[in-house]
Amino acid sequence: MGNIPTVTKNLLIVNVLAYLATVVLKTSLGIDLNDLLGLHFFMASDFRVYQLFTYMFMHGGLAHIFFNMFALWMFGVVVERVWGPRKFLFYYLSCGVGAGLMQELAQFVEIYLDFNAQAPIGVADAFALMRHYTTQLNGLTTVGASGAIYAILLAFGMIFPENRIFIFPLPIPIKAKWFVVFYAVLELYQAMTGAGGNVAHLAHLGGMVFGFFMIRYWQRHPSQNYRQTGGGNVFEKMKETFGKYNQTGQQPFEQEPQRESDWDYNARKKREQEEIDRILDKIRKSGYDSLTRDEKQRLFDQSKKK
Repeated sequence: MGNIPTVTKNLLIVNVLAYLATVVLKTSLGIDLNDLLGLHFFMASDFRVYQLFTYMFMHGGLAHIFFNMFALWMFGVVVERVWGPRKFLFYYLSCGVGAGLMQELAQFVEIYLDFNAQAPIGVADAFALMRHYTTQLNGLTTVGASGAIYAILLAFGMIFPENRIFIFPLPIPIKAKWFVVFYAVLELYQAMTGAGGNVAHLAHLGGMVFGFFMIRYWQRHPSQNYRQTGGGNVFEKMKETFGKYNQTGQQPFEQEPQRESDWDYNARKKREQEEIDRILDKIRKSGYDSLTRDEKQRLFDQSKKK
């Protein structure tokens, strides 16, 4: 636990404690925290706005929380090391809320289609009918951190798309980008076909969708407030500004950069990826603190290129 970064470690602790509290309270006092803090359908009588946040800390069983926390530990450690705690926490919670909103929309569409199967009605009439079934709609409850976890998987795939990972039961390592695509397609297929039981597949996709647009926005509009090296960038900008002038106050002669051949480009990209893979392996084995300053900077610089 000492090598796990702050936010990831605290998320693991809070989720485990919340699950233990759910089990103890339900067994001893008959209080169901999943019913109180889980995300109800927005037209249900038990719906509360705060449930959009609290539902992601509730889980439906031991296997549910185990696999979610395993994925959070496996991928969250690396993503938080690259982004820093503030950006990582904001991303995690925002994508969790986004996944909940997507689930609410999916449930509304499902209920609307059920009403239309009996007799064609408009959206306004559907809302009117739902108001008469607010108690019955309380049964539509969503729990789990899966939406936020899937967003973390997406983040890892977008930051290190070429990094190879082992995923059981596949016998060979696959690139992170294909791993993310596989899970996205699988979730979409299960959502469209109804396979997978009571799993909120559209909530998983919702977390990935919100995460994708958030990352794309950050890539196009880098924010100083979220960068781990934000303070150092101030001095870098100063050096860039004064470096444009020589000691006589005149701009130095800028040579035309030589064009890199395709062979040299591919060889350079291969060396860079091998170095990133080596750094990631070092993080997994010895933790982020074992990296040198140059390795940390190289990992951060590589993440900004994706």
